[in-house]
Amino acid sequence: MKRAPSQQNLNSLLSRLRMKQLQLLIALDDHKSLHKASNALAMTQSAASKSLAELEAVLEAQLFERTRSGLIPNQFGHCVIRYARLMATDLGALCEEMAQIRSGRGGRLAIGAVMGAVPELVVPAVNALHKSHPELSIDIIEDTSVHMLGLLDDGHIDLLLGRSSVSDNPGKYHYQPLSDEPLSVVVSSEHPRLRSKSVSLADLRGYRWVTYPSHMPLRAVLEREFDLAGLDLPAGAIATASTFVTVAVLRQASDTVAILPTSVAGMFVDSGVLRILPVGLKSMSQTIGIVTRKGGELSPAARSFVQLLLERGGSGRKPAAA
Repeated sequence: MKRAPSQQNLNSLLSRLRMKQLQLLIALDDHKSLHKASNALAMTQSAASKSLAELEAVLEAQLFERTRSGLIPNQFGHCVIRYARLMATDLGALCEEMAQIRSGRGGRLAIGAVMGAVPELVVPAVNALHKSHPELSIDIIEDTSVHMLGLLDDGHIDLLLGRSSVSDNPGKYHYQPLSDEPLSVVVSSEHPRLRSKSVSLADLRGYRWVTYPSHMPLRAVLEREFDLAGLDLPAGAIATASTFVTVAVLRQASDTVAILPTSVAGMFVDSGVLRILPVGLKSMSQTIGIVTRKGGELSPAARSFVQLLLERGGSGRKPAAA
């Protein structure tokens, strides 16, 4: 049974292997001659011979058979040449992608966004960016600001559409405010219509609430609203950060109420899933902004995305209550 290579052996190989040696292998496979391969690489024949000997010593295997027809790769040679070509292809792709990143045409852009930023800010900007950067790969992660600030710190996302104020050290981020995040009280479209043109939180005391977890800013907004109304937060609430869970619960339980960012609620109102209740919330709506690392440099694609966001900021619609 063959023994798997140890990490020590791998580290030794990586430290001793040179790309010039892999180029020589590919040239030898193409030309079958040390003389022709060395000319193709602008090397002397003695330097090419020495480089091949060093590579065979590193791999502890002879890679070519010396025949009258020239150098013919053996089974080890075929194996190493195959991987050499793969690495050369990957390096070619690396150079091409870096060139695309420098030009702003390609590469990868990773965006983090809180729920309320997705419909009216992220999606329109991404669609516009795709038209001008069709080769750009875009990753979108929707989560809480707290979680995504960690992703931003670790370099897993390039920027965040959310809030830096939830951080223990907000000063380490650059924050550009974009737009407010107004909130709406929502129910299932099957919810019985209330006769009053305006609804208070006191009118909804008998309903079950879907709320946000205690660490989220939107939970604090709801608690403040109940406090201003002189009410306790209803017992037996369902806490979730998931929009999908919230909407699923509302659809199947007509005695359930929730708050959602107005931009998100509007999508479900348009599709006939939810209704917005005419509840006048007193708390100031929260602001969504562009959060980036201080001292970090954005790629051309990320800068283009930020510019699109700044041009669009504050243009979101506000669905009417029904």
